Amino acid sequence: MSLLHRGALVQIGLRDANQQFSRLIKAVRGGREVLLTERGRPLAVIRPIHPSDQTESAIRRLETAGFLRPAAKRGVLPSWKPRVLRGESLSKTVREGRDDR
Repeated sequence: MSLLHRGALVQIGLRDANQQFSRLIKAVRGGREVLLTERGRPLAVIRPIHPSDQTESAIRRLETAGFLRPAAKRGVLPSWKPRVLRGESLSKTVREGRDDR
């Protein structure tokens, strides 16, 4: 196996990476990056996804798709009050629906 450690970076050939995949994933879980090489040339990097990266990426995708709009002011949440609804309680309505079956 041809593993070359460079600080937080682990370099490995594709064939060896295939045989040592679970070991490489453990390294990634431990915060290390894995550089995959093919015939000595860099091909790809496997790196951990940090939760903040994942969240920010998801928010950008939703904004691009038109499902979210950016807030007018960053860090300011609007105040809200719970709505009071009139009528029968939900639990009573569900019980009556079950009794009708």
